[in-house]
Amino acid sequence: MLQPLHVLEQLKARLRETFGNLPLDQRAGPVSLILELPHGLANAPDLPGPRFHFGHNHRGDLRAGYGIAGEWRSQGPERLQRLRAIARTLSADWRQYDPDETGFSGFGMLGFAASPNPAPNAEAEPLPNALFWVPELALTSHAGQAALVLTTRGPTDRDALLARWEGWLDRVVPLLDQPALDPLTPAHLEPGDSTPGLDDWRELVFAALDEIDSERIEKVVVCRRLRLQGHRRFDLTRLNAALSYLFPSCQVINIRRYAASFVAATPERLFTQRRDRVEADAIAGTACRAEDADRDAAITRGLQTCEKNLREHRVVAEAVTEALSHCCRHLEPPDGPRILQLNNAQHLWSLVRGELNPGVDVFELAERLHPTPATNGQPRREARAWLHANEPIERGWYTGAAGIVEPDLTGELWVLLRCARILDRTADLYAGAGIVAGSDPMSEWRETEHKLAAMSTALQFA
Repeated sequence: MLQPLHVLEQLKARLRETFGNLPLDQRAGPVSLILELPHGLANAPDLPGPRFHFGHNHRGDLRAGYGIAGEWRSQGPERLQRLRAIARTLSADWRQYDPDETGFSGFGMLGFAASPNPAPNAEAEPLPNALFWVPELALTSHAGQAALVLTTRGPTDRDALLARWEGWLDRVVPLLDQPALDPLTPAHLEPGDSTPGLDDWRELVFAALDEIDSERIEKVVVCRRLRLQGHRRFDLTRLNAALSYLFPSCQVINIRRYAASFVAATPERLFTQRRDRVEADAIAGTACRAEDADRDAAITRGLQTCEKNLREHRVVAEAVTEALSHCCRHLEPPDGPRILQLNNAQHLWSLVRGELNPGVDVFELAERLHPTPATNGQPRREARAWLHANEPIERGWYTGAAGIVEPDLTGELWVLLRCARILDRTADLYAGAGIVAGSDPMSEWRETEHKLAAMSTALQFA
């Protein structure tokens, strides 16, 4: 294996060889230069400043971005339409230069909060309401192959850009072969307030059940926030590693724009789009896990036959199918429900697949699919209005979505679940539960406890 210093020098030489061919003086659109790395990447280094990280252990996928080649923000009901118009203009002029024929390309990140309307204290949030972000340096790895991507928007000064790109290589490349950090000795976390507390939670669930009994809504998802205080500053690199190890079938997401970081280990895709094919998850209906194999199998059988959980799942699967029916020329019936097992919970899970109409992109799919009944409720509008009037916390990006957008505006977005907002030694954790006819407040509270344990367990090792 090449030593990091040799890799750095080789990449710098390759950069200088190809730099003169880039059309930096001709157009205002993005230009990406893709340079092959000698091997795949298991993790991405943490650097000061804006960054995002998407990693999936089981799939062997990694995308990370650093710095800002371009970013566009929006808010309000038309937020995704406005970002889509910007992205379509960029896509038409985005030049990709892949001299090593890696097959990789530059990419952007799309993410947005649960509600299109920012909270009154939105300035305290770590992320804007909706964001489309093209990083200046990106790392991409899949199936043992990897590349480094440098992106700029022309026209630009060549000498200044070359110096800046070489500076990125100096900072990032020596860190790529560092071994994964060992988890720290588990540390006790001091629990703070839960909002709502248990008594208020009961009242919130009973109020939701009253709405359901009156047939104004069929399902609504209520959530809570739990504050944890560590005895040391949380190490985000170690947290990423712990989440990837504990939940290898989940997408681990880490996004930082300012001081605070937004972290998630989510099992649920909003959708994956590849060319004209789309695949979406319908996940709803939850049970715990047990260490004893027989007991665990019994819990699984109970989940598969529980009328309440099956009804909750059916609402989500039907809503996802209905949303996709408006943009697909062919749609397959939901495949499921099957069981999705995580270390600390198991869910009913169905796949919905379809063939898209021409011109459909990630922005339109996000608009149609978000929010699903799995995170909001059904009917969508009535559930959102009820939550706005009754839920005692501002969700921010929890139950929003984030993911990768390719230059052709296809890509993949994930629902932001099992989340935490982390700043220094403080972590605010979020979890929710779907309320349908037959829900019990204490059972739903215990479900949120299981979901919160995903992040709190990993934080002990960070």
